[in-house]
Amino acid sequence: MAKQRKIALKVPFVTRLEGEGALELSAKGDTIDKLYLKIFEPPRLFEKFLEGKSYQDVPDLNARICGICPMAYQLTSVQAIEDLFSIQLPDHLIQLRRLMNLGEWIQSHSLHIHFLAIPDFLGFESALSMAKQHPQVLQRGMQIQETGNALMTLLGGRSVHPVGLQVGGFGRLPELANWDAARQQVDQALPAAVELLRWTASLQLPDYSHDFIWVSLKHSEIYPINGGDITTSNGLTLHYWQYPDHFKEHQVRHSTAFYSLLDGKDYLVGPLARLNNNVAILPDSIKQLVNDNGLVFPNQNMFTSIQARAVEIILALTEAQQLLAEPCPTGDAHLPVTPQAGECCYCTEAPRGMIYHHYQLDDEGRVINCTIIPPTSQNQARIEQDLKYSVKKFGLNNSDDALKFFCERVIRNYDPCISCSTHFLEFKIVRK
Repeated sequence: MAKQRKIALKVPFVTRLEGEGALELSAKGDTIDKLYLKIFEPPRLFEKFLEGKSYQDVPDLNARICGICPMAYQLTSVQAIEDLFSIQLPDHLIQLRRLMNLGEWIQSHSLHIHFLAIPDFLGFESALSMAKQHPQVLQRGMQIQETGNALMTLLGGRSVHPVGLQVGGFGRLPELANWDAARQQVDQALPAAVELLRWTASLQLPDYSHDFIWVSLKHSEIYPINGGDITTSNGLTLHYWQYPDHFKEHQVRHSTAFYSLLDGKDYLVGPLARLNNNVAILPDSIKQLVNDNGLVFPNQNMFTSIQARAVEIILALTEAQQLLAEPCPTGDAHLPVTPQAGECCYCTEAPRGMIYHHYQLDDEGRVINCTIIPPTSQNQARIEQDLKYSVKKFGLNNSDDALKFFCERVIRNYDPCISCSTHFLEFKIVRK
């Protein structure tokens, strides 16, 4: 009988991701004994930092959770608190918030596709090493990303940790010249986004499809960003208040981050989950683009997440173009705010997936306690299960270098934001 190969493989840093973590894999023959996605960044304790803070400080502090998608953290808290305070915004402020959200999706997705994911498909270790041979790829990525940044700056004052958003509206409305400039950038970026979608559709993607649950917000009329029902692929439709009844966090020894399960099962959040749940309400023009390029949603192949992001970029630019075609808004930038004591919760869709916030405030609007559950912590258990399935199908008889690269690609499909998260993967493999 042939002796079974023992595998012990460690990847100290997974590259082209945000944050720090490691992967440890131990196997004997074709059996995986242990596979851990290890998050070793120290806890950042944002939930404790917020205790005692005024509702007015919560948005700006939450922006510091992530430099890539700060507005998602801001807006989730803002909308939860506005519900508690019985604040109903006028339509022009609701649309401005959606515009700002669209900008965040555009810049985050473009960053991931062009700088983190595409090097895998073109055979380079990094975007910098790819730049000499494929400068047009990065130029396209920067054009689209800068357009997203411009939309965030238009309403937030700056694209990184914006300061324009507040409970009750905005600090100020955009100026006409900036509104017109943003409209021109969006008009110029949209053809580049269509070209990007066609390019992603031409890729020969690996297929490691397998059964899993996906979760996102879902809306009957518009593609969900700032609200909707929590909808799961196994048939649940939930209000935000029902989130704790079904989603439970737990600690594992190998990670400083919490893991989240849906009724005891791992699940996916993010662009592929959103598109799977909401493909039917895409505008007809975008549905046509998806069909013409041979893309099929829903699906359970995580390698198609690059295509899902490309579809959402076109959607975001198309909506932004429509909003910016309207006159530059005038009137009140914010409504008066009267704090109230009580509890509140809300979910929105960050670029990487659904965010859940819960707050308890006193009668002065100060935070007594809070819970913030980001997309990456919700995806961690799903990433581990994906790796266990996909690595076995890929083949444990491959070299350590081949296994390391494959595992990094699988993880990058989820675009984990570990600090929130390009170094990521410390890879350790034990072959027994």
